[in-house]
Order: sequence, then C-alpha cells, then structure tokens
Amino acid sequence: MRTVVEPLRARPRPGDQMDRLFAGGWPAFITADRQVGRYLGRVREVFADLELVLLDGDGDLVAAGWAVPLRWDGDPAHLPEGYTDSLRRAVTGHDRDEAPDTLVVMAAQVRSDLRGQGLAGDLLTALRSVAEQRGWSRVIAPVRPTLKARYPLTPIERFAAWTREDGSPLDPWLRTHWRLGARLIAMAPRSQTMTGTVAEWQQWTGLAFPDSGDYVIPDGLSLLRVDLDRDQGTYIEPNVWVQHR
Repeated sequence: MRTVVEPLRARPRPGDQMDRLFAGGWPAFITADRQVGRYLGRVREVFADLELVLLDGDGDLVAAGWAVPLRWDGDPAHLPEGYTDSLRRAVTGHDRDEAPDTLVVMAAQVRSDLRGQGLAGDLLTALRSVAEQRGWSRVIAPVRPTLKARYPLTPIERFAAWTREDGSPLDPWLRTHWRLGARLIAMAPRSQTMTGTVAEWQQWTGLAFPDSGDYVIPDGLSLLRVDLDRDQGTYIEPNVWVQHR
C-alpha cells in the first residue's frame, strides 16, 4: 500500500476515521496511569508536530504514531524509567530549554483491518526520518510487547530474550522494530503504573475480585494486585527499551 505521511494536526480529521483507526487498539486500563495525565496535555501542545498519520491513496487514515524529544547521553543506565518517565523528561527538558538529541517513539497504531501489511514499519520509518531531519542522533522506544499478555507470569527479561528459529524476537511488535535494525538495550520493568478502585478494575477487565491478591487480567503484561481493604488495584506494566540509531 502506498501511503502519505502528514502531521495529525495538519488539517481536521473525520471523526469516523479516527474512531475506526483507534478502535480496539489498547486495553481499557491503559488510561489509568495517573501520572501520564500530568504531562499529556503539555506534550500534545508543545510536540504536536511529532504526531504523525499515514493516509492511503483515498486520503483515509490507516495508521498513527507519536513521539517526544529529550536529551539522553546514550548510556542505557541513564534511560528514562519507561513510558511515563519519558513524558516527564520531555516536558521538563522543554521547559528548561534543553536542546534534545533523542527521539522517543511513544506509540503507534495501525487500523485493525490493515495489520500485517507493513504499515507499522512505515510509520516507524517516518518517525525516524523526523529525527534525522532535525539532527537528533538517537531514536529509542519503550516497546509494549503485545504477546507478553499471554505470559504474564514470565519476567520481562526472560520474555524479551525469546526468539524464533530465524533469530528474530518472538514478540511481533519487538520483531517489527528488529526488522528495521533496532536492538534491545534495556528493560523497563516499571514503565507505567496503573491504579484504580476495585470497581474500576472490574469494569476495565470484566473480572470479579473476591479476595485481595494478584490476578491475571485480559491484555495485562503482568499481574494486577488487588487490595480490598484499600479499595485499590495496582498494575505495573513492563516495557522493553529498543534503540534504532
């Protein structure tokens, strides 16, 4: 499929196309990271030009992705803690007038009926091109390995090391990055922390939580810890850091 790349806010986008693009892409609990809410508004304000969409030949939305810039010295020990910390460092760095040198790819979404056609790779390539155009020397991403949800009891370090016979990562999203030349550089075991009441977690997961303890949840990469006395559920999501350049 031939596509055209545009900033998301280059022009108004039809609501039905936006709904179709983002339908079913993320678990309901993904918005329960309370810290993300502190930074997301500023991110969308000051880094709006780093939200990109792919359009097909008819001008319909087929994929979208976004990124943030920050300073990083290339040492894996000095990486952000994960997804949420990347937002924090990007916003605070901007407010301090720090010159960024690294692009962090935060998310990518392909329309559900078009997955498996290489559009995710096209989107990542477009974001990498932005970094090159602006002279940012590194491109990294805290990757959410979607297949990990089938192995919530497996430590992220072990899961990330699993490969297929050809040596490529077992996880399909990690494999997409790998095929573009990215390499795994670190784990992000506490990339995001999602919290909510027991009732909220019941709504998000469709499960009942009759006792306090740890639970396997749909689309969860790790376990949900439920505390009935505190009326709180806490889910800590692991990611995998990859570097493209």
